This record gives sequence, C-alpha cells and structure tokens, in this order.
Amino acid sequence: MTLSLFDQFAIPTYLGIPLIIIALTLPWILYPTPTNRWLNNRLLTLQGWFINRFTQQLLLPLNLGGHKWALILTSLMLYLITLNLLGLLPYTFTPTTQLSLNMGFAVPLWLATVIIGMRNQPTAALGHLLPEGTPAPLIPVLIIIETISLMIRPLALGVRLTANLTAGHLLIQLLSTATFVLLQLMPTVATLTAMVMLLLTLLEVAVAMIQAYVFVLLLSLYLQENV
Repeated sequence: MTLSLFDQFAIPTYLGIPLIIIALTLPWILYPTPTNRWLNNRLLTLQGWFINRFTQQLLLPLNLGGHKWALILTSLMLYLITLNLLGLLPYTFTPTTQLSLNMGFAVPLWLATVIIGMRNQPTAALGHLLPEGTPAPLIPVLIIIETISLMIRPLALGVRLTANLTAGHLLIQLLSTATFVLLQLMPTVATLTAMVMLLLTLLEVAVAMIQAYVFVLLLSLYLQENV
C-alpha cells in the first residue's frame, strides 16, 4: 500500500489522544527559566541578549502605545521558531503545517490590531480604506477593494506560513525517497541527491526561522498602522 506524500501532515494520535497537544506544549518546557541570581550561566545570558535585541528591533518603528505588545510578539516569535525547528527532526510532527492552527494565531491578533485602531483613532483607521485624492466615481470601488485587502490579511499570514513549511517538508521527503530508491541502482546519483537534500535541509532551517520572523513582523506592521 503506497502512502500519500501528505500523510506526514496528518495529526498523529495515541490511544485516541491527538499528539498535537504535546507538540504545542513542548516548546514551553525547552527554554530555561531566568533566575534571581546576579550572574546567570552562558545559556541564559545568550537567551536574554537575543530576546532583548529582537524586541528592540521589532519595536523600533512603533510608538509607545505599541510597546505594550512586546511580550506577546516576542513570545509568539520564539514559540513559532521552536515549533518549526522541532518539526524538522526525524519522527516528529510540525503543528505549524496545519492551516487551522496558523489561522488561530493570525485571526485573533489581526483582529486585535483592527479593534485597537477603531477604538483609538477611528478616523485614521477608516481613512486607510480610501486613499487621498481619489476621483469620486472610483470611491465605492476602492472602498470595496481596500476592505477585501484588509480582510484577507489574516488569511495571507496563515497561508504563507503553512505553504512554506509544507513545501519544504514535501521536497525533503521526495529527495529522501529518491535517494533511497537510487542507492542500489545508481550510487553516484544517490550521493548527489543526498548532498542536495542536506543543502535543502539547511535551507529549510533558515526558512523555519525566517517565516516565524516574517509572521511577527507583519503583525507589528499591522499594529503600527493602528496605534
């Protein structure tokens, strides 16, 4: 029986319990907890330095009102990076390949930015739907187009993350299958295929980190428009 290439994205279960719950809980256990000591070890120091640098870079274009989102955005990026990287290990499951999970992250956060804009500056938030100097006959059409582009933002966030990770996993599986089949027939070609798969794996590690950063960066840009 030939398995489908997309079987690797099915949520595994054990005794009727979906293992995605464990996969979503694991990242919170891996990171060390900061201590109250004056001097921390090298791992905690490096972790704190990375979080501080990323938070400063992320909040650079935001005003003071957007700084309240620092904890949410930084935690989300670390969480997504950890999920994406853990999914590259053998015999693991990547929760971020599920569109429903990514939409569960994207829709509430995007909706929160829209609500903040409508509450704090409703005139400016509604003004984004109609560019300045628009001819009168085009006003209804542009309002509809801008409203659709606003509503499609969370879908673009979720689909972008899902599609990039799914494509990378599929390419790795295809190359690994080709390497296994060609190993007995053409060892030289199989070796070249294995080298390409190794390079693709390194690229997928970079994609896993970049996509998490892009997800949070776009959320910060949406927040910038509404604060």
